[in-house]
Amino acid sequence: MSVLTPLETRILDDWQRDFPMEPRPFDVMAQKLEVPLDEVLAQLRNLQANGTVARVGATCRPNTMGASTLAALAVPEWRVEEVAGIVGSERGVNHSYLRENEWNLWFVATAPDAADLAATLRRIEERSGLEVLALPLKRAFNIDLGFALEGPRHALQPDTPPDLSVITEKDRALMQALTNGLPLLEQPYAALGARLGMSTQEVIARVRILTEARIITRMGVIVRHRALGWRSNAMVVWNLPDEKIGAAGQALLRVPGVTLCYERTRVAGKWDYPLFCMIHAKSRSEAMQVLETAAALPEMAGAEKQVLFSIRCFKQTGAMLDRPREVHAA
Repeated sequence: MSVLTPLETRILDDWQRDFPMEPRPFDVMAQKLEVPLDEVLAQLRNLQANGTVARVGATCRPNTMGASTLAALAVPEWRVEEVAGIVGSERGVNHSYLRENEWNLWFVATAPDAADLAATLRRIEERSGLEVLALPLKRAFNIDLGFALEGPRHALQPDTPPDLSVITEKDRALMQALTNGLPLLEQPYAALGARLGMSTQEVIARVRILTEARIITRMGVIVRHRALGWRSNAMVVWNLPDEKIGAAGQALLRVPGVTLCYERTRVAGKWDYPLFCMIHAKSRSEAMQVLETAAALPEMAGAEKQVLFSIRCFKQTGAMLDRPREVHAA
């Protein structure tokens, strides 16, 4: 577990979102942190090198630029390493976790379109010999995983629907580059634009538009929470009648410690838990306290639930939105 210095804590707490959309964004960070620019860049490079930070860049709203789904496999214990390797070898798989459940290997598969996504899931089934349980996103209550590492926990803000009308053909390559991560240089937007055939101002203008339209759900420092001690993380799934899911999802947002909340498709006879929420905590007892508060909500009355604690992280990268011709950040 990484132990953060006061400066590292400020970088991670203050800049998980609202990253400066200026030609020299790290200068803006340095001024607000009251440290030299070189120190900000050095700290970020070190945090990325030691695995605390995944990247400085964007998270793309699911199913806007490409296609994605949460999926799971029921893997015999003796095959976990083998099957996790199969899943992780797929370029479009950007998250993969072992969880406490019969369906124990959970992953997010992403692709440029629905056909490529289906092909990814089919390859995993064929190579593993196991059925893939695919659970596409149906409704987002809050999908912005960014929270303060220090101080009290806060309630989440309700999700704002995206404006898909702003998307242009050139945005896919830009979003892939932003999802891979900005180069940690004094003028990262200029470096990105040079590779994409765009000016600095054009890159910044498109980032602003995509952020305002909620295609970019967060622009900033993307933290790997497990590296910072947030290891008792539970995916809690709830079975409620469809007509109660909306109110229940909004109610869960108000519980400090709930970090994500969304509705996914039911799969008859296999998965009847359409409402999901994540609880990130440093201890299992802390996570269970949050869960007790959530379960006591009037809107959750009568809801059957399962608690799937994460045991191990196999993979955590940015989404695949474009085919292999896209640009990778240095």
